[in-house]
Amino acid sequence: MARKQQQDVVDLLVEQHEMIRSLFFRVSDAKGASKRELFQDLVRLLAVHETAEEEVVHPIACREIANGERVVKARLKEEADAKTRLAELYELGVDHPQFDAKLETLANGVLKHADEEEIEFPGLRERMSPEELRKLVGVLETAEATAPTRPHPAAGESAAANTLAGPPIAVFDRVRDRIRDWTEDNT
Repeated sequence: MARKQQQDVVDLLVEQHEMIRSLFFRVSDAKGASKRELFQDLVRLLAVHETAEEEVVHPIACREIANGERVVKARLKEEADAKTRLAELYELGVDHPQFDAKLETLANGVLKHADEEEIEFPGLRERMSPEELRKLVGVLETAEATAPTRPHPAAGESAAANTLAGPPIAVFDRVRDRIRDWTEDNT
């Protein structure tokens, strides 16, 4: 994802929300191998995005926005629900007869969650300087680089749980991704 010179963390998160929204529609419309590939892209983006939010954005939002702890608690519950649903979909596979209906349910929940977050973002802009928000882009990107690439609901959704469990799980996920990609390309 190319970073714009003046992009801040809120801009980046909104951009990722749009990418997620687009991928949901593209997966829904696709068939066969294309659907499988797009779903893998969606799984990876959601897993990485939510982990980075849990590690970076939510702890700051707890401190900086009005009613931060209550608001973040609600977002964490939504994210935990989404991880569980995403893990179920991942296990089902795109060829399962219930996949499309379950994908629609997941999409509705995730997109509502993204809308709720975007209502909160102005609070971050009010309480933090533009420079702080720009610096958080690098912090968020670092968190994304060490995040798992698929959902692991049992790992927890707190910043501490992600910081401890995330990197080893991420290594395992990335190895599995490489093996899967190699196998698909060479069979």
